[in-house]
Amino acid sequence: MNIRSIIAVFFALVVSVSSSWGQKQQGGGQRGKALVVYFSHAGDNYAVGNVEVGNTKVVADYITELTGAEQFEIATHKYDGMAFKPLCDLASREAKEGELPEYEGDVDVRDYDTIFIGGPVWGGTYPRIMFTFFRDKDLNGKTIIPFTTHEGSGLGRCVEDVKKAYPKAVVKGEFSIYGHDVRSERSKVEEWIKGLGITE
Repeated sequence: MNIRSIIAVFFALVVSVSSSWGQKQQGGGQRGKALVVYFSHAGDNYAVGNVEVGNTKVVADYITELTGAEQFEIATHKYDGMAFKPLCDLASREAKEGELPEYEGDVDVRDYDTIFIGGPVWGGTYPRIMFTFFRDKDLNGKTIIPFTTHEGSGLGRCVEDVKKAYPKAVVKGEFSIYGHDVRSERSKVEEWIKGLGITE
């Protein structure tokens, strides 16, 4: 085999390996860059009392530790210092009036393939401030993994509402956990993440 033939074979192998690697990287979409988008309420919470770190943030931090996903918190000072009952009343009014409260900060979702979306269940679905994020950000074409913290509502209507907001996204792998369990039941989150197949 002459030198020209050897070079041709070498380049053919390089192209073949590069193509195969690229297909593996793109397969399923869940091996790409991931982001955890969440709203979490610190302060007075049902069943756990007054907490410095909200239940959903605890879960979001677990996800980041287990997968390496980056985070964007849907943050606001609107609910700071509110006792549980007044907060429930305000959340009910927001839902009834279709309010879309503003949040702080921003994130470029174009950088991510997989988006975890998490929050507490208020009135059967995510808090209204999360719907403001849904209005602002186009996640169609991405893989969305909803999760909730709750005290009996499970996932509520959260999965359905995410699908309604993003009809062209792949919504799957949903997960819910009791708020009073998040600090002692990390293993439940680990089992869920392991089942998704996207750990580092």
